[in-house]
Amino acid sequence: MATTLFFSFLGSLVICMALIPPLMASAGRLHILDLPGGRRMHSGAVAKVGGIALAIGTFIGVLMWEPKNEVVLASLIGGVVILIFGVWDDRAGLSYRAKFAGQALAVMIVMVVGGIQLSSLPLASEEWVHPWVTLPLTFLILMAVTNAVNLADGLDGLAGGLSLISFAGFAYLAFQTEDAIVLLMVVSVLGGLLGFLRFNTYPARIFMGDAGSQFLGFYLGVTGVVLIDQAHGPYSPILALFVWGLPLLDTLAVMIQRWLEGRSLFIGDRNHLHHKLLNRGWSHREAVMMIYGIQTAMVALGYGLRWQSDWLLIAVYFTVVAGVLALFFQPASGRADLAVRPERQPATQLSSWLLHRPTLAWLPVQILAIAVSGFLLMSIGLPHTIPFDAGLVAAILLSMLLLGMAMRRRWLPWLVRAGLYFGSTFILYALEVATPSAPGSWFQPVNLFLVGIAALVIVVMRLHAVRQFQTTPLDSLMVLLGILLPFLPEMHIGEINLSVLTARLIVLFFSFELLLQAYSDRMGAASVVTMCLLGGLGIRALW
Repeated sequence: MATTLFFSFLGSLVICMALIPPLMASAGRLHILDLPGGRRMHSGAVAKVGGIALAIGTFIGVLMWEPKNEVVLASLIGGVVILIFGVWDDRAGLSYRAKFAGQALAVMIVMVVGGIQLSSLPLASEEWVHPWVTLPLTFLILMAVTNAVNLADGLDGLAGGLSLISFAGFAYLAFQTEDAIVLLMVVSVLGGLLGFLRFNTYPARIFMGDAGSQFLGFYLGVTGVVLIDQAHGPYSPILALFVWGLPLLDTLAVMIQRWLEGRSLFIGDRNHLHHKLLNRGWSHREAVMMIYGIQTAMVALGYGLRWQSDWLLIAVYFTVVAGVLALFFQPASGRADLAVRPERQPATQLSSWLLHRPTLAWLPVQILAIAVSGFLLMSIGLPHTIPFDAGLVAAILLSMLLLGMAMRRRWLPWLVRAGLYFGSTFILYALEVATPSAPGSWFQPVNLFLVGIAALVIVVMRLHAVRQFQTTPLDSLMVLLGILLPFLPEMHIGEINLSVLTARLIVLFFSFELLLQAYSDRMGAASVVTMCLLGGLGIRALW
């Protein structure tokens, strides 16, 4: 199962990242551009093709590595329907009736073909759990979650980050009850989300469009309903409300406000929570991080109460609802003091002194580049074996990288990223599950080395924060994940310690991003290191 999870996640991640550059280049010809104006927060045309890459990465991750049953296949078919209507909407701008028709068709597919429906109701006796009750309720819930995530897509990285938090919550809940179906479905979409968010955090170079936001909402609703099915686990249906989190509450608050003002419930406006935070003087980053924080708190609260009674869950949930609605309807003057903050300045005289001495200031960056490159190249030979699947993916990425160097230079940074992400993830994974080829244990030296890399990353970010290396909300999410994982119980799959593996990957991924920004005008060296890494994995797989 561990190998299946790994390849499903990584395959979706790499496929999504590899598809985005060509889709961005084709967005103008396909007429899938988001133009400024109206309720939109950006000032230039942005490609709305990220949802296509995200969905395709998820589909391939599921089809190639996951077990097939009616639930999985029905969710994929419904996802294809959602994607088709979403792309149509991104191109032509469908009416809300046409949108609802596409969503309803996808929901009916998963309910009829996959047999997905609520199997229990909170505080209800068994005679109430009747198809005449559960089927309409399941339909309404899936439609509500689909549209809630769609409506949350208002700021760069917002809908994707909220979905990432929710899917991670469902993944851990499924992991604890050994629900392989839900876990494998969620892992695939998590990989695609991480690949997409590298392009979507502020300032976004790509949007997911209605195709992506509706797909995420639909998939989030389906996995939640399947998880709370009594055939899969012992969780209360109320628990899913905590994990679906803020998008549902935001949609509820917006609908209430529109109804109170006598306006149509289905005509968009600028009354969502992220709009209200911006109107009160919050910066884009502050608004996104605030909403991430609320979503994380709701998921964590649901996890902490997962074994409690329905009465307690309902009481706590409605307390949260009241708190969020109070925040939502707070007068605009309540937070007017929170203006956009200026750029962060060097905190110490030492950092200011070094910034005026380029040779010394760039020394940690050069050391980081040499250390990371050396580690990647030397670690190719450490695992005892390299599976054929890994070698095949490495060979495909190597071919794409060579093609990008020859024909599409603007794709090169993202092809290099995809190669580095895949190669480093697989090497660290292989070191966890395979016996090192050399005598002695490599785990302690690797851990010590990565601690040193982490220290270098902190130094580089500290010294160059003003010039280049601004962290994004996604970076903050990854740091939060790295901090929380070691404290979660039972984070092992077979021989793999997921918390340690994740912490190692976060360190390497941060170092990649810093180096690729630092040497953005010199991609040749990064390309050579990536080619050696991918080529080495491909050759090792054939031995």
